[in-house]
Amino acid sequence: MTDSDTITGLLVAALENAWAAIRSHHSDVPDVVLTVGSGSTGGSELTLGHFAPDRWVRGEYELHELFIGGEGLQRGAVDVLGTLLHKAGHGVAVIRGIKDTSRQGRWHNERYRALGEELGLVLEQHPKLGWSVTTVPDQTRELYREDLDELTFALVAYRRREPVRQSGRKSNNGLPAECGCGRKIRVSRSTLNDGPIYCGLCANRFRCDDERNSADSVSALFENLPD
Repeated sequence: MTDSDTITGLLVAALENAWAAIRSHHSDVPDVVLTVGSGSTGGSELTLGHFAPDRWVRGEYELHELFIGGEGLQRGAVDVLGTLLHKAGHGVAVIRGIKDTSRQGRWHNERYRALGEELGLVLEQHPKLGWSVTTVPDQTRELYREDLDELTFALVAYRRREPVRQSGRKSNNGLPAECGCGRKIRVSRSTLNDGPIYCGLCANRFRCDDERNSADSVSALFENLPD
């Protein structure tokens, strides 16, 4: 088995060939360094891909980066091609000196819409992201039919999303404990384990919830015993 026969080799080759095909139809789409990796970080957002200008250095030259998120590969060949064409639109904007986004690159303006349509996409407006919702129409699918076939063959695996991080912090205020007359305090488990704490009014011991439940269960057990 050669390197190009591995899952990684097939995937990278298919993505690079699809990008080369896009460049053959649109001369302003730039050459890139292709990277594939995690598009999730444990939050709610998922990055399907990005185009980042001048991220790589080769001697005296700077090269653009095309990133494809591994989690998005499960969407299938057509949607992955849509991501490539979407990012190609950003690449054309860089080459032509067009400001196609704002708000840290999140809002896609009318100039981006025109670029996306030039590349064969159908774009719809997202309320928070602008003209960013990408669809690959039948005519564009037919144009890239061979590349879609190669992508379909290569997309045999995808990356699982990172587990969602738990928000919020654990309370450092201690456990709630209650005495017989209903007074409540908060105290650490270790302090409770050191020895009993008694109420100065009712002289009963402060107990946390699990201790009270356990005591109630024992009481109920003895109450239900036959005389």
